[in-house]
Amino acid sequence: MPNDSRMLVGYSSSSSEDSEAASDVEKSCSRKCQEEDDGNDDCPVRKKPKTEEQVTKARLPLPDCLLAMFPDDEVPQTEDSSLHSGRIRSFKHERGNWATYVYLPYHPEEEFRELLDELLSAARAHGVVLTPQDEFHLSLSQTVVLRHHWIQPFTQSLRSDLAHCKRFVCSAGKLRVYCNAERTRTFLGMEVCTGHAQLLDLVQAVDRTMTEFHLDTFYKDPSFHVSLAWCVGDLTVQIEECIQVLQCVVDDHEEGPFLLRLDGMELRCRTGNKTFHFPLKP
Repeated sequence: MPNDSRMLVGYSSSSSEDSEAASDVEKSCSRKCQEEDDGNDDCPVRKKPKTEEQVTKARLPLPDCLLAMFPDDEVPQTEDSSLHSGRIRSFKHERGNWATYVYLPYHPEEEFRELLDELLSAARAHGVVLTPQDEFHLSLSQTVVLRHHWIQPFTQSLRSDLAHCKRFVCSAGKLRVYCNAERTRTFLGMEVCTGHAQLLDLVQAVDRTMTEFHLDTFYKDPSFHVSLAWCVGDLTVQIEECIQVLQCVVDDHEEGPFLLRLDGMELRCRTGNKTFHFPLKP
């Protein structure tokens, strides 16, 4: 044991001297290596470990366009009906869900705009305030929910199922009142009077795609119509009370009854903020 103790003390003393000598050598080697090319294997450059602060500074920031693709999941989705003229969603908004529907577009002419102003004025005179539609169309499906990764196969299937459908013309002229299933909105619409068979043919094609994706199909006995204006809540009774007065405005418009004409050149599918076009056969 004493011998071991002396050995340890002696080793410690010599190690201290060797350490000082080694330190001088390392310093010399370090200076030399810094002056020589990095590829010199005889005296590699010793790298200092990077601190956390240095690593953070070295990272490049992500571009804004990438950050926008992955918004913070903790940001809550709010439903403020005041931002949508009092309208309420039929289903809760969820990230990745896209409200989707298929329709026949209607491009209004000046005569239609004049008639609509007259209808809104007549309804207002009977205590019913209606808001005109932002755009006009004839629905050929219910509003369903698509996941984002379904959009491409869904629209491809729809295009295939509509491939045999031909162009046609339909018209509408009779006013009717409609209310959504949730009883949160009431609509004044103009029901189709010609072209019903062709519209049913289109619905059958659309329903095939809906069934393929396990989505709700259209109504069994649909009342095809173009919605003209709407109001919040269930005002079916109030509008029905003055529907005859409004119909007279349509029937007595200028030189005769007004007929809303739809040229069935193409169908459209709107899903979220995307619109897909499906031209019909000539």
